[in-house]
Amino acid sequence: MRSGISLAGESGGEESALKLALIAVGSLKEKYYREACAEYSKRMALMRPVEIVELQEEPIPDEDSPHLVEKALEREGRSILSRLRPDDAAIALAPGGMAMDSEAFAGLIAPLSQPERKRMVFLLGSSHGLDKAVYAVCQRILSFGPMTFPHQLARLMLLEQIYRGQMILAGRRYHK
Repeated sequence: MRSGISLAGESGGEESALKLALIAVGSLKEKYYREACAEYSKRMALMRPVEIVELQEEPIPDEDSPHLVEKALEREGRSILSRLRPDDAAIALAPGGMAMDSEAFAGLIAPLSQPERKRMVFLLGSSHGLDKAVYAVCQRILSFGPMTFPHQLARLMLLEQIYRGQMILAGRRYHK
């Protein structure tokens, strides 16, 4: 046990079957984002792979009225909620969420961190965020900090942090 994190193989018993998933609204349009996300997915394939579910972003006319944004978020929210299971631990990424360092994040995704859950699901909304009904079911809301990032980059950053967290849990040097 290092830094309060249970490392793979140190628990003495069978590891939890906690699976990792990402539900993201919107697609990766640029080739370099697709390739970078595919690289991290490939790296994790032999560890704990991350299931990625990509949902269609609701179109919003150019006028961007608050009412139209709210309605689009509600539709996206229903789509997200329909993919969550009762035994999921849902974690939203949003600007107002809690920031954490990589070691703390590794502890969050540790296989035994949520013994009552089968799957930890990270939620990335559209450029307008997530519907309040989605936030209501989340166990935690995380943030990459006060800066604003494109949603495609946020997906890449999240996958990199999940990979980094798994490397920390495995005691590998990638983290340094």
